[in-house]
Amino acid sequence: MPVRFLTLEQQQRYGRYPEEPTALQLDRYFHLDDADRQLVRARRGDHNRLGFAVQLSTVRFLGTFLANPLEVPSNVIDYLAQQLQVVDTRDLSAYLERAATRWEHADMIRRHYGYQDFSTQPEHWRFVRWLYVRAWVGTEAPSVLFDIATAQLLGQKILLPGVSVLERLVATVRERVSQRVWKRLSCLPNTEQCQQLDALLKVDEDARQTILDQLRRSPTRQWHVCTGVRPAAVAAHTCHWRQPSGVT
Repeated sequence: MPVRFLTLEQQQRYGRYPEEPTALQLDRYFHLDDADRQLVRARRGDHNRLGFAVQLSTVRFLGTFLANPLEVPSNVIDYLAQQLQVVDTRDLSAYLERAATRWEHADMIRRHYGYQDFSTQPEHWRFVRWLYVRAWVGTEAPSVLFDIATAQLLGQKILLPGVSVLERLVATVRERVSQRVWKRLSCLPNTEQCQQLDALLKVDEDARQTILDQLRRSPTRQWHVCTGVRPAAVAAHTCHWRQPSGVT
């Protein structure tokens, strides 16, 4: 499968706020409990307290820290300011004046709440193993599996990697699963069934098509006349194909 399968919209939404969080999302991801408030209030100045709370809530909601931590919807800032009793949020821009403060806050949040980098072991190995099992038992399209993997990382407090990193990983895992599936399937037919499958690939000189191509076409009346293959033949091929006993 191609390594690049995400749409431009999916790439742009990854690790970003695509829209304002709903009221339910605000209550779930942006509510500050007593322990959160105690940690936040240890910062000096309203702009630092509110900026810290924004970074904390963002990593809970998106699974990553933003390069510009204030690139968030206005309702996020208003919701957090209300909890912290910050009346005037216009001074929040001062939070960007000292880059070291932002990085210190992000590192403190990471350590205090147990967030791990994507490459940290054994968390990375466990995630790849989970992704392989999910691809093996599931039938999701790669873009859907990508979204599920993102949610898994968020739930396990593993910081999101770059979008291309996760996209390549999903593509690689699905390719390995696909190869394993075809390898197992190739071991199922017995000698007689292999001969029957080979016969389906022989070209009919009159129709200039393989029997398999003929069977794939809709069983119209004209098709019956041209090929001589009737629906009963399709059913016969289907019924004759049986899984060998003892194979699960």
